[in-house]
Amino acid sequence: MALNKVEICGVNTSRLPVLTAQEKEDLFARIKSGDDEARELYIKGNLRLVLSVIRRFSASNENVDDLFQIGCIGLMKAIDNFDTNLNVKFSTYAVPMIIGEIRRYLRDNNSIRVSRSLRDTAYKAIYAKENYTKTHQKEPTIHEIAEEIGVSREDIVYAMDAIQSPVSLYEPVYTEGGDTLYVMDQISDKKNKEENWVESISLGEAIKRLDARERHIIEMRFFEGRTQMEVASEIGISQAQVSRLEKNALKSMRNYLRV
Repeated sequence: MALNKVEICGVNTSRLPVLTAQEKEDLFARIKSGDDEARELYIKGNLRLVLSVIRRFSASNENVDDLFQIGCIGLMKAIDNFDTNLNVKFSTYAVPMIIGEIRRYLRDNNSIRVSRSLRDTAYKAIYAKENYTKTHQKEPTIHEIAEEIGVSREDIVYAMDAIQSPVSLYEPVYTEGGDTLYVMDQISDKKNKEENWVESISLGEAIKRLDARERHIIEMRFFEGRTQMEVASEIGISQAQVSRLEKNALKSMRNYLRV
């Protein structure tokens, strides 16, 4: 797959626009009011995101123009379904959507086969997880599974991902006490965790106003790139409680910043 092409699907990738944070916010407000021109501008302003995603499929023999088109479909779906109240960056939301769309296309059109070694690793992890759960009456962490089967955490995650079909970010995965946890709640933003999203003193002050447990959860989730399951395991509460505390903390921070 030739990713060094300057022109893909008639688009000059060397001249793709880059939107500022304010431009994104303004355009999205217009999109929500039904402005098609704003939607088109927002799509063009995020095509670099599609390019960055299709690079992950460089080992594929698929035509780069085809992957770019499929990636754009995923981008448009993300734009149409993105909820600004989710308290995540658009890129954090859009990347899994774009990847899922490309994987679905590759699976449906190319019958990609997962290697035997990956399948073996995934099945060993599943078996170890089931045994651990029966023995300890709780689900193990990735680290505990890795120690049990003698495989690195990264390889386990990769293997498990390889045998999974793409799912919606709004797919419910667990319910406790009326609180439903979705796939979105389990996503950590490891790609962007090095980007300093706390760029203003006011946001830092908002974090300081949280109680110790809420502040600890926010730090692990958004500074360390941990998933809610990992946070729950570390502080000894359920994932549903982590989700609830996280949402309350973000709400408190928003209220402080609006004052």
